[in-house]
Amino acid sequence: MCRAFLFFTISVTKGVTLRIFISGGCKNGKSYYAQCLAKKGKRQASPLYYIATMKGVDQEDENRIIRHRQEREGWGFTTVEQYHTIENILLECDHNGSFLLDSLTALLSNEMFPTIDVMNLNAHEQISKGLLRVLKQLRHIVIVSDYIYSDAALYDPLTEKYRSSLAALDCLAAKNCDVVLEVVYAQVIVHKGKDVTGFEIP
Repeated sequence: MCRAFLFFTISVTKGVTLRIFISGGCKNGKSYYAQCLAKKGKRQASPLYYIATMKGVDQEDENRIIRHRQEREGWGFTTVEQYHTIENILLECDHNGSFLLDSLTALLSNEMFPTIDVMNLNAHEQISKGLLRVLKQLRHIVIVSDYIYSDAALYDPLTEKYRSSLAALDCLAAKNCDVVLEVVYAQVIVHKGKDVTGFEIP
């Protein structure tokens, strides 16, 4: 059992081919939960990868990165910093390893706003192609994304474009993963694949 405030029982079989998508609000423990799932699915003697997509742009980001590093310290993760072109992890990582991609939210931000003066409003299309390649070739991967769709009725057009782009990526990941989970108020809700994983949610 991982952190007490997340009420679940992990019963992922080691070595099983399983692709998992996790969404939820920011700072609610879903990244720690995802680490548990990635670790649990690791095959004996195979590598465990943390695919870090967040680039620190302010002190809050840097603090979050430090916290995540501290949380996975001693777990055996090899950190691969991949801020864009996500399919490139296929070139440098053992496909038989267990992967944690954290997160689609940061990946989209990096590709959509590569510099202060440059925007790529169609970034999600290229990310979709790379993500599909990753999901087709890796046997065990946990993908994390942030649920950013219910905190306001309307945003400016650029923010709405970002939200709709992330929604498209989330839908793609959910469709192509075996298990879809949502972390809400410290509880894990199984939207897809409950019979496959054997999760027990009180």
